[in-house]
Amino acid sequence: MKKLHLLAIPIIVGIVVGMFLVVYPQSEEDTKLLTSSRLIDDGSPILGDPNAPITILEWGDYQCTFCYKFHQNTLDTIIEDHIKTGKVKLVFKDFPLNGPDSILAAEAAYCADDQEKYWQYHNELYKNWGGERTGWVTRESLEKFATTVNLNLDEFNKCLDSHKYQNRVNTLYEFGKEVGIDATPSFLVFNDHKIIKIRGNQPLEVFLKTIDEL
Repeated sequence: MKKLHLLAIPIIVGIVVGMFLVVYPQSEEDTKLLTSSRLIDDGSPILGDPNAPITILEWGDYQCTFCYKFHQNTLDTIIEDHIKTGKVKLVFKDFPLNGPDSILAAEAAYCADDQEKYWQYHNELYKNWGGERTGWVTRESLEKFATTVNLNLDEFNKCLDSHKYQNRVNTLYEFGKEVGIDATPSFLVFNDHKIIKIRGNQPLEVFLKTIDEL
């Protein structure tokens, strides 16, 4: 897979309060670190056509307020208009800023992935979002969500109780910091030539302009 060449270009998306768009600076170190394979590997299963020319890499936390709002307000349109049409694919990587409960929820999603139901479980977590550090993520609630998406509970509980994926989640968090992620949600939108970072739950128009730019 081609390395990503990071080109600085101006982006104009109108006047949007709180908008943060960053084109990564070009440097030899960045070029080696930010290859498409490194950005995609070890994240969620790909949502969409694996051969789609543009990738949206979302860095999120299951307790994060603005991650929840992105999933409620923006993601469905991107899925319908860009992912289902083969233009874009989506990968989710965990950046658990809100403590142990966020890490445990992320582990649970990968345990669901063992039964090929990552995205069903991922969506169930956001469907049942209950705020940041409010205690809604518990061992019992995670098992309830597993029941809702028809997981084999014995396998799910064995996976979660053994913390099979704790190291994976922590490694993703460290990699996120290494590539400049410092808030959730954050997005790296890229093709084989360019990476654009979107920081925060920006309006749909920001994502559409970014996709058009690529």
